[in-house]
Amino acid sequence: MSKRLRMLIVPGMGVLAGVTSGLFGVGGGVILVPLLVAVVHLSEHEAHATSLVAILPIAATGVIVFAFGEGLAWGYGALLAAGSILGAPIGALVAARTDENTLKAAFGAFMIVVGLLLLFG
Repeated sequence: MSKRLRMLIVPGMGVLAGVTSGLFGVGGGVILVPLLVAVVHLSEHEAHATSLVAILPIAATGVIVFAFGEGLAWGYGALLAAGSILGAPIGALVAARTDENTLKAAFGAFMIVVGLLLLFG
């Protein structure tokens, strides 16, 4: 696939990530990382880092929409945000020091565990 075609497909991947984020509360990593690796041919490290770029607008837009409806627990959201600010740099540093195959295997295992929790938890 040509670079030009990949550049045309990437915004559609963003739309898919935005829709799944608004619908299920996921999208950045769960949707984008596998697509960026498989379709755009980014390395696992590049895909993880690049997907983070999409998270801010996805999250901001979702918060705005949900703020005008029901279901937004502001107190828990603030606590999650505080924890995320502490955890994100740790995760990024660990990912940067982890080899490609180990990172891919860890992400795959994480996706399986999350899927099982959603199905049976």
